[in-house]
Amino acid sequence: MEQKVAIKRAVITGATGMIGATLARLLLKDGVEVTALIRPGSPKRGQLPEHERLHIAECSLDELGTCSLEDGRPYDAWFHLGWMGTYGDSRNDVYLQNRNITHTLDAVTLAHRLGCRVFVGAGSQAEYGRVRENTAWKGKEEHPVGIPLDDTVPERPETGYGAAKLCAGRLSRILCESLGMRHVWTRFLSVYGPFDNSYTMVMSGIYRMLRGESPDYTKGEQMWDYIYSEDAARAMYLAAVYGRDQAVYCIGSGTARPLASYICRIRDAAAPGREIGIGKLPYPPGQVMYLCANISKLTEDTGFEPEISFEEGIRRTVDWCREEMKRK
Repeated sequence: MEQKVAIKRAVITGATGMIGATLARLLLKDGVEVTALIRPGSPKRGQLPEHERLHIAECSLDELGTCSLEDGRPYDAWFHLGWMGTYGDSRNDVYLQNRNITHTLDAVTLAHRLGCRVFVGAGSQAEYGRVRENTAWKGKEEHPVGIPLDDTVPERPETGYGAAKLCAGRLSRILCESLGMRHVWTRFLSVYGPFDNSYTMVMSGIYRMLRGESPDYTKGEQMWDYIYSEDAARAMYLAAVYGRDQAVYCIGSGTARPLASYICRIRDAAAPGREIGIGKLPYPPGQVMYLCANISKLTEDTGFEPEISFEEGIRRTVDWCREEMKRK
């Protein structure tokens, strides 16, 4: 593998989110000087560690166009994870999502001004929508079957969030090319781990079980691909260092399991022996039944291989959630 960029200084937007906070720790551990951009007054500021090489700058996404970070020394990489409207009805607020496209382009412009040699953006599985070929399950097989996602699968986003991510990736690539800066776009599948939001399937299940509750679920026949946050952050880091210019990499474990299997592993770690209501809820309209990343190109180009099993990742996540509950 050919190293494209030696990263000594980096900027992270969305640095207080799960992947951003994990990436910051990974970069710091590797000797990188990190500037973390966070919202002014962010309640999640405490998710970032105290470190002599970590600099926190308050700058909202709307302020990226006027933000000043110049200190006379160039940066090497920009990791763009900041995004508004990632959950609930806001995912279809098209005006809000359109602002995210502008934020991404503002980030590219600022990254270029700071001397960055590579811009790495965080896309999403939502860029694909419900790929028809991936939901070919007819109920005859034991579990759904489909085609793993990669850059050869056509994108048909069905939400404003997915459409904006797709547009941001393509426009930022064009802008990076015109500015002479390398561009890598990553598309994350289902990531879990410490610092995640409490409303996700994994985190809400953990917290409810730790509180003594027995949550209800669908039958859990969906075949999904979960990746631990440390592995996801490492994949993004490797994509910056070794990834091909203008490449699109899907980031997941590369393996799909029935959702019921994940739920049982969560129960085993959080509340062994607890009765849980698998099959008590109906599938929601438009349920995605197969979701898996094809990481072969990512592995070939960067050497990335997932290192943390779901069982180990869930054990670490449950331990983190227990500590969070004690603090609250």
